[in-house]
Amino acid sequence: MNLTLGVTAHVDAGKTTLCEQMLCRSGVIRACGRVDHGDAFMDDDPMERARGITVFTEQAALEWHTESGEPLFVTLMDTPGHVDFSGEMERALSVLDAALLVVSCVEGVQSHTVTLFKLLRKKRIPTLIFLNKTDREGADAARVTAQMQRLLSGDCVLMTGADADALKEELAARDEALLEAHFSDCAKREDYLDGAHRAFLKGALFPVLAGSALTGTGVDELMRAIAALCKTDWASRESLPFAGQVYRVRRVGGVRYAYVKATAGVLRVRDEVSTARGTQKVSTLMLPQGGKLTTLGELSAGRTAAVVGLDVRPGERIGAELTEDRAELVPLMSVRVEPVPPLDLTALLAHLRELEEEDPLLAVTPEEGGVSVGVMGAVQIEILETLLKTRFGDEVRVLPPHVLYQETIDAPVIGIGHYEPLRHYAEVWLSLEPGERGSGITFSADCPPNTLDLNWQRLIETHVFERTHPGVLTGSTLTDVRIRLIAGRAHLKHTEGGDFREATCRAIRNALMQADNVLLEPVVRFELAMPLEALSRVTGELLRIGAQLDAPETEEDEVTLTGSCTAAMFWDYPTKFAASTRGHGRLMSGFWHYEPCRNQEEIVKKSGYDPLADTKNPPGSVFCSHGAGFYVAWDHVREWAHCEVEG
Repeated sequence: MNLTLGVTAHVDAGKTTLCEQMLCRSGVIRACGRVDHGDAFMDDDPMERARGITVFTEQAALEWHTESGEPLFVTLMDTPGHVDFSGEMERALSVLDAALLVVSCVEGVQSHTVTLFKLLRKKRIPTLIFLNKTDREGADAARVTAQMQRLLSGDCVLMTGADADALKEELAARDEALLEAHFSDCAKREDYLDGAHRAFLKGALFPVLAGSALTGTGVDELMRAIAALCKTDWASRESLPFAGQVYRVRRVGGVRYAYVKATAGVLRVRDEVSTARGTQKVSTLMLPQGGKLTTLGELSAGRTAAVVGLDVRPGERIGAELTEDRAELVPLMSVRVEPVPPLDLTALLAHLRELEEEDPLLAVTPEEGGVSVGVMGAVQIEILETLLKTRFGDEVRVLPPHVLYQETIDAPVIGIGHYEPLRHYAEVWLSLEPGERGSGITFSADCPPNTLDLNWQRLIETHVFERTHPGVLTGSTLTDVRIRLIAGRAHLKHTEGGDFREATCRAIRNALMQADNVLLEPVVRFELAMPLEALSRVTGELLRIGAQLDAPETEEDEVTLTGSCTAAMFWDYPTKFAASTRGHGRLMSGFWHYEPCRNQEEIVKKSGYDPLADTKNPPGSVFCSHGAGFYVAWDHVREWAHCEVEG
């Protein structure tokens, strides 16, 4: 049986130490390493060892046996616990069969613990919980379990040291088939295990086990619970055509590896695989084992491998199931990275593009004299600088972070794009209308095929979505717009596919120059839990940064405060909150939505963006006269257009 198990936690909960214990008990390593000693098997990167945190998802193959003696092959994934590397963690979640959430039995449920648990539930990943550090002073498994039942789920059930009869009742209450047998007094041990398994898979049971990863206490019991509950049936899919999920891209010694989990069939060296960029051939299969890679004969359903020869990106599905998963997380801030001579901008951009292949959330965008890079937090900025230095030898200057704005429109508008240099021809008319908030860009065609062939109409749709389109206020990404093709024209001899790319992009740009444009800024939703005496101080701080607050909720000596705030103002507040609560508060926050910017005029002026100076995104069109092409400014294009459209 194949199982992909992800281990995740709030930073410093002991996640990597627990992985070391499981590796040691499985015979993969002889002795447990430690993060604070810099010798952990899974944290092999020098940056990780220097900082004592997990930055990259590492994995190892383990083997042990179930209670029935069936071999269990486990791909153990140690995911980052720091919130700045949530993107890396989210990509790993896409291939998990089950998750193990580690919670400190001393600190209890912390801010990122709740975020992780909600993400696991949203993705419907069956989850076990390990209460770690029971050997530490102040550890209280019963207290933390009650806290988890309140903050995470009422279905968190402590199994370590539980009364047998009480545990049977807890399990029976979560499975109808078991409940009937339980009340009939005919349920056997196997029935309770089967009932627990069914409840676990459907998210009605989150088993909680307790112990100490440092001393190994409770780890064997945890591994038995994993074997009993995390059952999979990947073997039944091996006869199907190959399909796989790409969840990581990594370069080692100049070789590009795509980390793939097989979701059906079997993959072998020299097999050809369908990808978003065409059919490609597998040249090498490697088994990741900590920081090392060993040769692998074949990749079967339910297992993972590092594959050489595939030009793919994290989130893509390959083989028989060609789709792409959309990331739930989005960076709300960006930093400008500038090269320090002798490094030039071209080389810096190439290096950042390579890093973007590994982490698409970096959203690399070239700018005049520098490059904009999306970031999740301050630690990620430091890691980015270190990566550029250690991998490429780049010296860079990183400017303070700024908000990643978006742009939209407030009323319908029509844009025209015409592209007709000598021996080329395409004209496109697009209607742009405001879309629902959060809908992104949508497209429809309302153009009769007798005026423009359907193949050209489909090509125009492709060009709408093949790139992001900058707005005209700050050059930020256009979003929440319905684009409708209302007219177009091609030439029987001179039209090529690239002509419609030019005409389409110019039509969008032309429409925006005429539109009522709106600048959007990201807003975060937060939940703060703190001692009651800190409430007035924290409330004052939040009001000063413009936060919108809900009524506080008090339970015993703790108060919870929820609300929302612009990402720009909330960016560095977590540090202030920790100081205001003297480290006794819990902060949970995440992207909520984009809304119109309150100080649009100020932000637009400060950005200094000139849409007419953006030569890569011209709003005007190219027409032809007497055998030569000439440029027509955006506000005169309709006078020269060839199509006839009313309105």
